[in-house]
Amino acid sequence: MSAVELITTATSVDERHRAAAVAVLPVGSFEQHGEHLPLTTDTVVACAIAAAIAERYQLLLLPPVTIACSHEHAAWPGTVSISATTLSAVVRDIAASLERSGIHQLAIVNGHGGNYVLSNIVQEANVGARRMTLYPTRTEWDAARSAAKLTSSGHDDMHAGELEVSMLLHVAPHLVRDGFVSGDHAAPDRTHLLLHGMAAYTASGVIGYPSAGSAAKGAALMESLTESFAGHLAELGKVVTGDAGAD
Repeated sequence: MSAVELITTATSVDERHRAAAVAVLPVGSFEQHGEHLPLTTDTVVACAIAAAIAERYQLLLLPPVTIACSHEHAAWPGTVSISATTLSAVVRDIAASLERSGIHQLAIVNGHGGNYVLSNIVQEANVGARRMTLYPTRTEWDAARSAAKLTSSGHDDMHAGELEVSMLLHVAPHLVRDGFVSGDHAAPDRTHLLLHGMAAYTASGVIGYPSAGSAAKGAALMESLTESFAGHLAELGKVVTGDAGAD
């Protein structure tokens, strides 16, 4: 399956033969990404990562959650959000359905930093057993940035910048518009982002350095993220014994 396909084309027979013990759920968003990237950017990124790790580790790839918690981008046309409560319910329902079919572990691949509630869902699910993991974490993103030799940091390149442009130039270059080469915008101090939203810090919707993006960097990012997932998969596979403190 191509990494840019948003919906898996596997059949029920395919999945019976795969007999995966872990499912992968990409979660994106539908929000502004400046003039040069589509509203679906976070969903495309999440799907690309999810497809790559599902293929490498032979996991059940689920279709994406395409609208999530993007309230900080509400000032821009096209942005659509659901509540954190709704996102929680959707993920929990998916996990419950998977369990009824015999799959008891779920890897959530999150493409949007504003989906904070996913961390709480995973923490709650793992009380007493290892059922979920959330990927990538800041650790894996930082490692991928280093492997790809990105020139910006995760803090300074927050939105529609070097990382996201590079990812899309690699997996879906037709979605990137020419304006990215002149779209850089710095906003290092965003102390009150949760209070005021993105519009208080950027007129274009960009916080970062899209001009530094490249397809080669995107390929390196994807390879690093695909490889790093092995650690999460190994942790999910560990058997919990004794009390909660024994590991």
